[in-house]
Amino acid sequence: MSVEQPSLAKRCLAEFVGTWILIFLGLGVVHTSVLTGAQQGLWQVAVVWGAAVTLAVYVVGGVSGAHINPAISVALATWGRFPRREVVPYILAQTAGAFAAAALLFVLFNPYLKEREREKGVERGGPGSEITAMCFGEFFPSPGPLSNSEGPYSLDEHRRINAFVPESSAFLGEVLGTMVLAIVVLAVTDPRNQGAPPAGLAPAFIGLAVAALVSIFGPLTQACFNPARDVGPRLFTMLAGWGTAALPRGSGVVTVYVLAPILGAVLGAGLYDRVLKPGEHAGEAIPEGRA
Repeated sequence: MSVEQPSLAKRCLAEFVGTWILIFLGLGVVHTSVLTGAQQGLWQVAVVWGAAVTLAVYVVGGVSGAHINPAISVALATWGRFPRREVVPYILAQTAGAFAAAALLFVLFNPYLKEREREKGVERGGPGSEITAMCFGEFFPSPGPLSNSEGPYSLDEHRRINAFVPESSAFLGEVLGTMVLAIVVLAVTDPRNQGAPPAGLAPAFIGLAVAALVSIFGPLTQACFNPARDVGPRLFTMLAGWGTAALPRGSGVVTVYVLAPILGAVLGAGLYDRVLKPGEHAGEAIPEGRA
């Protein structure tokens, strides 16, 4: 007996909840790392991001497929694995979930954010306020060293650090990282892939892939790989006092954190679908991927 698919409204609600879990836990560990020093090193932050992905997929995967990422939704639709008419509703739900998570974290951590700004001698919305805005949206390279260094904020030091990661490098990093993520998502959820883990363990391996990628790309771009993860929280920071300080380096915010992950996911899904996928019937439909 076939199981009736949940309604689009229920699946969008699941995407909202799943993305909320992902961003609340993931940005939560960024807040505690940047503002309180609770974590020692990037790997601890990366592991929490990986756990956040895993838990979110376990919670809503059976309802919506747990895309929890606009790049994955677009990639699946591009290669015929997801209805194109449902992409926009999924993206809106994912972005709203990320926005809501950022808003709640702001309520919890605003006193810490204000104290860090006071310590570094910056005004929210002014030059240098990326050192707290980075707890929500993303910047290339990560302003973490500026936020955690001793002494007041230095514009000259900020410019020196920015020179290490030009927009072209950040764009390439986000394309590569999301491409690898999409390949892993499709591989570990493919029932024809004999090398894949048991179905119940697939989310754990997706989370492990995210942790590994964050460990590599975190210092370069803060490791986005998910436009909702960036757009929702960044939009919140713009409304919460950071204004245009949340949009530095011109068009880089859109190209690096929206276009690059989408391109990477489409390339990764296409590479798996057309080259790596096992089985004779390369065009045969399989269950929705998860990420």
